[in-house]
Amino acid sequence: MYWISDICLKGCENGGVKGDYQELVDEISALLSAPATLENRDFGLVAFGAHDSDDDTAMDPVRTRSILTRRSTPAVRAWFEGFGITRATGPVRIPAAPEAGVFRDRICLPVRHRGVVLGYVWLLDADPGPTDEQLTAAMDVAVRIGALLSDEERAGADLSREFGAVLVAGRGWQRDMAVAALHEALGADADGLHTVVCVTPWPGETPSVRTVPSAAALATAAGPGGAHALAALVRLRAPDALDPATTAATRLRTTAGPAATGGIAAPRRGLTELADSWYEALSAARAAAAEPRHGPVADWSAIGPYRLLAALPHVPDTAPDHAVRTLLTPPHAELARTAEVFLDRAGQASRTATELGIHRQTLYYRLARVQQLTGLDLNDGEDRLLLHMALKQARL
Repeated sequence: MYWISDICLKGCENGGVKGDYQELVDEISALLSAPATLENRDFGLVAFGAHDSDDDTAMDPVRTRSILTRRSTPAVRAWFEGFGITRATGPVRIPAAPEAGVFRDRICLPVRHRGVVLGYVWLLDADPGPTDEQLTAAMDVAVRIGALLSDEERAGADLSREFGAVLVAGRGWQRDMAVAALHEALGADADGLHTVVCVTPWPGETPSVRTVPSAAALATAAGPGGAHALAALVRLRAPDALDPATTAATRLRTTAGPAATGGIAAPRRGLTELADSWYEALSAARAAAAEPRHGPVADWSAIGPYRLLAALPHVPDTAPDHAVRTLLTPPHAELARTAEVFLDRAGQASRTATELGIHRQTLYYRLARVQQLTGLDLNDGEDRLLLHMALKQARL
């Protein structure tokens, strides 16, 4: 005996089944005394009706795969669309095709809203099948499903153009207009608490906002060194609850690849400071790439001196400060690291030697060599500051 609700529990627990859709699918199943499945227009599973049967054909391969993997194959999709379901305004009967894995006749109820097909309700047909009156009642329910799918589609509309326009707009009226357009598109969400997430480098097109939890909008923008970056506007529940942003950045990094880093801006309410948030998120992503201890996803509030260094103008092909040019060449990489750790540890020799795993005398020798190469005095506060900032700047 097949219990579809049991078989599908593990396959659907991550994506969830929305209550409104489930109730409407169950209503159709009850009206037609047949198991029903709701798929969106891309043949992705939305909801299904529980059904038990001793008949092996009640779970043919197409139906099994649709429920367990939440999607039909392109070949199956093309085969069903060949019966005109994308254009139909009423029930479509589709005969069995064992060679295609379809062991039972089917009825397709197209789900439309204002003339646009948004999904399909699938039923296993029987002999005798549903009456015309039953199918008419089921189509009335399909109309209600269409209204729900339409509302959801509008809520998850692609706002990449509006969001991207805010990120690139100059100060003044251009930015004000871009923010107003995004505010109108977001509706009530616009005045909520948000942060901006940056992931760079970004390899491709802007993904769907539905693939990123808590994201209100996504857009691609210019990143460091001419690389592309992805910006995500992420909703937050509280200023100290950044989990949605961290989750979004982690998921996007998985798409971008292991070399990508992420940055999270300080939380803000409303949209008026989105440009500042983008700068912070991008700077944090750069800091994550420059300093592994901050990454792979860095919070703007935790990147320390990189908040100042990221604000310095970047001029391509400009050499580092003359005092550190020799120190930053490959033959002196060990000396540069020694100097940076020493300065990171506020000049405490014992802590520096312990972290580097060297004897104090070795540390002193290296620091003397650093002074010789740079001409800087490590006992002078300004020289130490110059060396420290130059070493950090070189990472960016």
